Amino acid sequence: MIAPLLLLLVSLAGILAAFVVQGMVGLILLAGPCALASAYLLARAYLRGRKRATTAPQNLIVIDGSNAMHWKDGTPQLATLREVVTHLSNLGFTPGVIFDANAGHILTGRYQHNAAMGKLLGLPEDHVIVVHKGTPADPTILAAARFLGARIVTNDLYRDWVGSHPELQEPGYLIRGGYRAGKLWLDLDKRET
Repeated sequence: MIAPLLLLLVSLAGILAAFVVQGMVGLILLAGPCALASAYLLARAYLRGRKRATTAPQNLIVIDGSNAMHWKDGTPQLATLREVVTHLSNLGFTPGVIFDANAGHILTGRYQHNAAMGKLLGLPEDHVIVVHKGTPADPTILAAARFLGARIVTNDLYRDWVGSHPELQEPGYLIRGGYRAGKLWLDLDKRET
């Protein structure tokens, strides 16, 4: 939003100079259209910012992707994650998924970055994080959930992190899940439906 504002100010200064300084009348042919274009861009940026602020996702939930992908038969499967994402979306949640760096290798045989994993799951790139190689996903999952005020879908208890994340001990903060008789279940199903 700063660039259109600066362009508008410079254009208005050009228009003013065209009227005040003798011999600069031709400057209005350049500064006038620039002022109109920059005013349009500024208004558009302002309206987009307001729209984003009013349409911020609600009911955010963080999925421990490297954990949940093993829920069906103990085998890592992309279909399992898609089903978890779809189920949570159908319950009114806005899911985000965080993976260990090797998740792409495990699921597809090669490294997958945020955008690629998002595409595989049918999620926007900004709803997926693949942590850097050599970095555990747990701190990122816990920090994201805390920052977003979200709960975590996982079967991990994060025992090593309870001291720095006391919210882990709150009932319902960690949402367990899995498959029974081939059907997905989540602890929150009983409370949310």
